[in-house]
Formats: sequence, C-alpha cells, structure tokens
Amino acid sequence: MDSSLNAARRSLELRRVAGERVDVLVVGLGATGAGAALDAASRGLSVAAIDAHDLAFGTSRWSSKMAHGGLRYLAKGQVDVAYESAVERGILLRRTAPHLVKAHPYLLPLTRAVSRGQAALVMAGYRLGDGLRAAARTSRRLLPGPSRLSAARAHTLSPVLAVDGLRGALLSWDGRLLDDARLVVAVARTAAGHGARVLTRCRALRLTGGGADVRDELTGEEFTIRARVVINATGVWAGTLDPAVELRPSRGTHLVLGPGTLPGQIAGMHLPIPGESNRFALVLPQRDGRVHVGLTDEPVDGPVPDVPEAPEKDVRALLEVLNGVLEVPVTREAVAGVYAGLRPLLAADGRTADLSRRHAVLTDGGVVTVVGGKLTTYRRMAEDAVDRAISYGNLRAGRCRTRKIPLVGAGPVPSGVPASLAERYGAEAGAVHELVKRHPEEVGLGLTEGDLLWSLLHEGALDEGDLLDRRTRIGLVGRDRDRALPATRAVLDRISSA
Repeated sequence: MDSSLNAARRSLELRRVAGERVDVLVVGLGATGAGAALDAASRGLSVAAIDAHDLAFGTSRWSSKMAHGGLRYLAKGQVDVAYESAVERGILLRRTAPHLVKAHPYLLPLTRAVSRGQAALVMAGYRLGDGLRAAARTSRRLLPGPSRLSAARAHTLSPVLAVDGLRGALLSWDGRLLDDARLVVAVARTAAGHGARVLTRCRALRLTGGGADVRDELTGEEFTIRARVVINATGVWAGTLDPAVELRPSRGTHLVLGPGTLPGQIAGMHLPIPGESNRFALVLPQRDGRVHVGLTDEPVDGPVPDVPEAPEKDVRALLEVLNGVLEVPVTREAVAGVYAGLRPLLAADGRTADLSRRHAVLTDGGVVTVVGGKLTTYRRMAEDAVDRAISYGNLRAGRCRTRKIPLVGAGPVPSGVPASLAERYGAEAGAVHELVKRHPEEVGLGLTEGDLLWSLLHEGALDEGDLLDRRTRIGLVGRDRDRALPATRAVLDRISSA
C-alpha cells in the first residue's frame, strides 16, 4: 500500500473510519503512538491512529536528537533500562532507520572542574556502555569505542574550548538522529504503508473500552470511532484522557545557537553539571549549522500546555555550564532560539531528574495506556503496548515484526543526488530531487519549495506550522521562520488551487 500521507488521503480515510470498527485505535501520533500503529498494522490488525494536532507535535520533536545507549541509566543501576536502550539504538542504526540515525562523537573536556578521579569514573562508565553495545550486537564499525584524547586533538574537534587548564578529553560515541520529528513521520508513513489509517487534526474527546468520541479539528464535526481496543499513547497528556494515570512531567529545555556561534565545532560535548554526580549538559552541532545546547530536568506542575515555554532561568543555567568550557563566552543575545519538551514520567517520590525512565503499560476501563520511556525505545514501548492490547482484546495477531521492518527512506540511496537530500530522505532522495529541480527556490536552511511540496504531497503536512515546525525545523529560530513564511504560504496556495 502507498505510504504517502496528504490532505486528500486524510479526508478519504476520515470518512471511512467513521463507518468501521477497527481492531485497534491508537490515540497520539508521537514516536510511541506512530510505532504502535505500525506494530499493530504489520501484525495484520486493522488500525486507526489519530492526533489532535500533527505528527510529532508533542514531546517527540523536542528531544536532544539522540538515539542513545542508556549510559546514564547504567550509572543509576538500571541495567535493564540501559540494555533495552542499547538494543533499540542498534536496531535503528542497523536496520530500521540507518538514513536517519548515525554514530556521532562526543567529547567530555578535561578541564580543571573535572578531577582525575571523576574522569576515571566517567571513562569506566564509557567502557561499560561499550560493553552494552557489544551485548546488543552493534558492531564497532557502526559505533566506535571510547578513547582518551590529547588537548591538541580535543581542540581539533572542538576549537572553541578554552586552552588554559585543558588536559585533554574523553571521547565517546553514541547514536544521533538527523531529526526526531522526521523519524516520527517515517514511522507514521510506514504504518500507513501497512494499512493503518493515520489521521491528524482528529481530537479524542472521550475514550471508552469500545472506541472514542472524536472531533475533526478542521471542520468541527464530531463522530465516534469504534474499536476493539484503544491504546492511549498521548505521552505527557495521557492523564487528561485517563484520570487514573498519574504523571510527574519534567521540563527539558534546549538552546538553539545560530550558525557560526561555535565555529568549527565538529563533535558533540558532554559537560558535567556543577553539583551533580551523574548529570551532563549536551552540546549538539546540527547538520544545518545550528548548535543545540541542553538539557534541563525540572518538575512542571499544573495543566500541561500544548507547547511548553522555556523559562529564562533555564537559559541562564545552560549558558553558565556551556561558558564554563569556552574560550569566548556565548552571550544571551547569541541564543537564536529556545525550546522545551515535557517528559511523561510516572509519578513517584524524589526529584524528576532521579525518576526512572522505564516505560509502563497500564490497563484501566478497557484502555491500554503506555507512558514513560525515551524516544530511543519508542519501538519497544509500542511492542509492549500492542502485546497488551492483543491480550486484553483477545485479538488474533502474529508476533511483533518491527525489529526487521525498514522505515520509509531506509534502503539504497540513488546515485547522483545531492548529499543533503540523501541524508534527509534516504532511498526517496531521487524522487525528491526531481521535485526540487522543478521548484528550486530556497526557503531557508538550504531547503527549497520542492522540499515543502514533498511534505505536502507525501508526508502529511497540512499547513505552515506542519511545514516549518515539524517537517523542517526552520521554525526553531523565529527570524528564520519569518523569512520562510512568504514562500511557504505561496506553496500552500499552489497546492490548494491545484
């Protein structure tokens, strides 16, 4: 079945799903919800998957863009969580999303603030993490092992480091996502290719054991989707649909530095947070030239907003950690953008920074809810949720197949396409290239009107927010978004009048 998502397909499938009874209704189209839709559909079940907004509208697009091996969990003694993360990272690197997930180097600068004992402890952790890599059967070819670098070599990979007091650096490797939102789009499209009805702008108003009352957010029409089992995969919003679910949201804030702010930065960096024994800030150079710096871990009380705001105190805290290792400090004015995501942590005592990242599958009133976890382990979370749904609903289905299902774009890249398209679209780069050649007008970050048209025709984008904030990440920087708006609106007008 065609994996393309667009406005015409949405309208058709919305009409059809109103008159059907599906095996599984998935609510929420972040990574886990899209993963559950793919898992269930690939087992032969009929599936509808809905979201009140867009693909990757919530927490999934606000991550650190890492597919990591769970080293922090290992340090906390959560060996099972760390191993699960290492296994899922390997699956992404090897089979399901090698076009979107690559190995990336990270430096931990050995400054005066890092004692020799602390450096030895961190290196021991890196070696244990490398042991997890081996246990997960991820080859060194895909993910090299850790090493210690001289100060000169560290400065080559990170020229912005202050030289005074620099003893060298510890080098480690981990998985890196080209774009977290694009991973979700790929999962959702793969689910659609297996027959799932993927419906954005479709809000669940009430969940029952027999389906959900929903509203088409584009027309205001309300109707019922009947289902044998409902999976609540709405993440940090899960409790709004199932009051029995108790969460303690945690805010993770990132800074976005414009191109040229950290000139020559090649590697990412792990920077110890003062006063914390096992927490690090991350410096993450992006392929578009920007650099992301994150991330905080602060509890959030009260109603959960659709789009979280990052407070100024988070910005100051991250800049303080970053500037502690730089030759030339980054000023507040150099921060081009800020974003924050909310982690859906299960309620427990203690700081949110110390709460377990284990996921949980809960059943209440005929609804299966999946919460917790990390972006890296979305596939395993989806598998566990669908297993529970099959058991609870007494559905006939086969075993999970998603370990071996390549996502849309995985596979050989056609020859003769620009490297930027190959990195972004993988096996689909050839088809995108043809569209880009016909519509080469640039809209920002090296992207063209052809890229936007592809997102509208094949990736389920419906409006300018979908295009600028999720299919591309132009919108992370306000001034870039403003510059791109006229061209974006022109492309939308072209599609609507076609």
